[in-house]
Amino acid sequence: MSGATPSPGPVPRGDALAIARALIRRPSVTPADAGAQAVLASMLREIGFEVFSLPFGDGDARIENLFARIGTGSPHLCFAGHTDVVPPGDPADWRSGPFAAEMDGDVLVGRGAADMKGGIAAFVAAAGRHLADRDTALSGSISLLITGDEEGDAVNGTVRVLEWMAAHGQIPDFCLVGEPTNPERLGEMVKIGRRGTLNATVTVEGTQGHAAYPDRADNPVHRLLRILSDLTSAALDEGTPFFQPSSLQVTSVDVGNGAFNVIPARAGAKLNIRFNDLHDGASLSDMLRATVARHAPRGRVDIRVGGEAFRTDAAPEVALLVEAIEAETGRRPVLDTGGGTSDARFVARYCGVAEFGLVGASMHKVDENVPVGELKQLQAIYERFIRRVMG
Repeated sequence: MSGATPSPGPVPRGDALAIARALIRRPSVTPADAGAQAVLASMLREIGFEVFSLPFGDGDARIENLFARIGTGSPHLCFAGHTDVVPPGDPADWRSGPFAAEMDGDVLVGRGAADMKGGIAAFVAAAGRHLADRDTALSGSISLLITGDEEGDAVNGTVRVLEWMAAHGQIPDFCLVGEPTNPERLGEMVKIGRRGTLNATVTVEGTQGHAAYPDRADNPVHRLLRILSDLTSAALDEGTPFFQPSSLQVTSVDVGNGAFNVIPARAGAKLNIRFNDLHDGASLSDMLRATVARHAPRGRVDIRVGGEAFRTDAAPEVALLVEAIEAETGRRPVLDTGGGTSDARFVARYCGVAEFGLVGASMHKVDENVPVGELKQLQAIYERFIRRVMG
């Protein structure tokens, strides 16, 4: 944590709204921390957590992270989340300042209200209430893994903290990621897995020449078009009972040729694959390279696998989470694996993981917000879940 950050002052234990407002008021736009982690660390120490400051990276790549734990026994339940937020855009477009954490009636407005300072606040408040209400010592452990690098490159955040946790015997039995998972109403959806993601850049080399003399040139655009036709002409799969079909999308085709009568020397394309558990990054990479080699022996493929597909299989904690959600909202959530990626893809390498948080309709938008009633209801869900896991 930054030593120059002033103390946030006391925040009422168990008050999710007060905690959320304190966090939102720190403009922690990736990769800046702006004191958000220090605010959170102070709150956690107040309710008895041991807090470890875990910065990773150097210079502009330095990211503030923290791990906090109370208790030493099992079951060990971890909550994972992030204090960094996306840029707010023009502050003048907001009904109040994006980091003012103002109330509009019974709605809290501010960048991070939904994604996901509100979720962190709900869990911290729930943990505080659970610890205060106990007549006996905590039988298990509660921890938090909080990064400042989820909205960015995710290089010096959760993945590095998990490595530290593994090296120090801090891997939990189960992890709940507090991302906003509900499309419209709280209690609609729990994420029990995610598709994998792969980005690829294809570069095809040719021989530049006059368009009137194609026999004296080698047109890389034609080769690239054949490659892309092969890649997009057939479905990767038909989906599975838990995952939708995998999808390959061409996201850019780049030639950089401003002349009509010049065959360019090279052509490139970018593509993204979102894939289910019928595939992995290695097999898809092999497929891409083979397709390019078939049409362009001099072609290059640069690939980055952002995460593998995963699914948490029948973990008892998922059933307990569903029960807690239904008890507080009256809705039985759907178990889903759709959408983009989250840091759960890193957690899944170490332990069972599920995601549940606020409604995501306003996240990343101007006037991002959360109704106070939903924030308090999420706190109640988390508190009930903690009680059921801890027994």
